[in-house]
Amino acid sequence: MALQTEYLVTALENIEPMARERKADGWRFVQMMAVNTEDGIDLIYSFMKDGVLQNNKIEHVRKDDAVPSISGEFLEAFVFENEVHDLFGVDIRDIAIDFGGNFYALAQPEPMTVISPAQKAAREKARAAAIAKAERAQKAAAANAAYVADHPGAKAKRAGGVIVPSDDGVEEKLKGMDPEKVARVRAAMAAKAKRAAAEQEARKQAELEEKLAGMDPEKAAKVRAAMEAKKARAGADAKEGE
Repeated sequence: MALQTEYLVTALENIEPMARERKADGWRFVQMMAVNTEDGIDLIYSFMKDGVLQNNKIEHVRKDDAVPSISGEFLEAFVFENEVHDLFGVDIRDIAIDFGGNFYALAQPEPMTVISPAQKAAREKARAAAIAKAERAQKAAAANAAYVADHPGAKAKRAGGVIVPSDDGVEEKLKGMDPEKVARVRAAMAAKAKRAAAEQEARKQAELEEKLAGMDPEKAAKVRAAMEAKKARAGADAKEGE
């Protein structure tokens, strides 16, 4: 007989009734596991009967939620419940054999926390930066669209994801200007181009930081090292070309 697997979502308050029903129906307890997510901790209780593996998931459990033990129905669950308590900080109540947080000798509390406070703060910072960047881009696009609407003869082009007035025809206009004024206009255009390039680079950096914040710390460190090496090579090539 091929193994069949079922997945069910169970509410926190239904853990005890669920365990009683599985016991009464002759199911065998297999395991309990915990998974860290950004929205809390997911608990998964697995039972088996007649070739069917049933997984009951309780989603987004917070560390201040009181989770009832099922060791009254399945005594063997006490091992998993002590483990989840010690490694994930889940408040499991009334475990039949409760080690009181001493099931493992831990060097630090809750070592299985995948998302550290520093990582979470970095993600929130990157997310806030991305939102602010989108708002700035939207305002700039609206302002430039208004400029084009008020100046029917103006053309528009897209630069760095934002619509900006085109400089087409500027050189023709500069031909008839006073040389000193031309120099000032060119300087202003160069400064404008420099600011646009800096803003585009800042946007790229913010997007990169957001991606790195969501990565495994070791992988993020490797990416940063590769970027620094690439930057160093580019700098060396630029010096050779001088």
